[in-house]
Amino acid sequence: MGKTVLVIEDEPNIIEAIGFILSRDGWRVATHSNGVDAVEAVRARAPDLVILDVMLPGRSGYDILRDLRAGEGTSDLPVLLLTARGQTKDREMAESYGTSRFMTKPFSNAEVLEAVRDLAGG
Repeated sequence: MGKTVLVIEDEPNIIEAIGFILSRDGWRVATHSNGVDAVEAVRARAPDLVILDVMLPGRSGYDILRDLRAGEGTSDLPVLLLTARGQTKDREMAESYGTSRFMTKPFSNAEVLEAVRDLAGG
C-alpha cells in the first residue's frame, strides 16, 4: 500500500498500538504528540490520513481539525478523530468541525484498521 498516516496522540500506549496494527497492514506511520504545532506537522509530512486525538497538550484536537479544514491543501484530508469522551455533544462538535470519522476510546484494533482503510478508500 505504502500510504502514510500521521498519528497525533499523546498517550504512548495508544501510539504504539495504532502504529503496530497500521504498519503491519502496510502503512508508513509517523507520530506527533503535541497540539501546539500539530497543524505544521501535518503540512510538513503531507500524510494520506490523520488520526487525531481530541485532548492534546497545548491545543485541542477540535481546534487543529478546524485549522486543517480551513487550510489550503488540508481541507479534504481524511481525519479520524479519537476521544475518550463520546457524548452526543462531542460527536456533534466533531462533525461540525468536519471530521471524516469519530471514534471513542477504548477502541478495538479491528475498528481502527477498518476506519483507516475506509477513509483511505480501500
